[in-house]
Amino acid sequence: MSKRLKKELQVTIDEKLGQLFFGEKKKDLRLLMLRPIDLIEFSEFAGANADDILVWVGKTLGRSYMDKFFDSKDWSTVPMATRKEVALGNLEALELMGFGEITGVFKKNHILFKVSDSLASEEKENIMAKNLCLLYQGLFSGMLETLQIDADGEEIKCVLLGNEQCVFKFDLIAEELEDRLVDEGSEEKVSDFLSTI
Repeated sequence: MSKRLKKELQVTIDEKLGQLFFGEKKKDLRLLMLRPIDLIEFSEFAGANADDILVWVGKTLGRSYMDKFFDSKDWSTVPMATRKEVALGNLEALELMGFGEITGVFKKNHILFKVSDSLASEEKENIMAKNLCLLYQGLFSGMLETLQIDADGEEIKCVLLGNEQCVFKFDLIAEELEDRLVDEGSEEKVSDFLSTI
């Protein structure tokens, strides 16, 4: 699976069509290039529902990436230890795609996602850059939803408010993690998922 993931992470260019593709063209996952400012200004056009729309867009992207890597796998029978490892591996994939340095910490009743050098970091002077944080919240939510990890999340720290990182906390709803899956201390755990390639 890891060799496949490495291959899938390649971006190919069709110069005739002027299109970027994630992985092989026949897989039909076209990439849309948006500047962070495009998302920042989006709320001016979307109006009152802009926040919900941006979270929804992030969730859609998160689900799409998971389905792309794992062919719409049924995660209901997969042990939580494996789902945790896949989640951490997916964070590394997001890093390789330019979303910043992302780490995950799994606790007894919640999961923390910490983003350093996020897309919002370049726009600290623009309060509308909060739209980028909503996209991240949706990405993490879509990933967890696909893995059938029932969690409700929100951003609890933000670079736009002077914090060093954006931190998203997802409270586990249906279950608590087994003690053996809980990350000790406050150190982030990063998967060895891609280092085995």
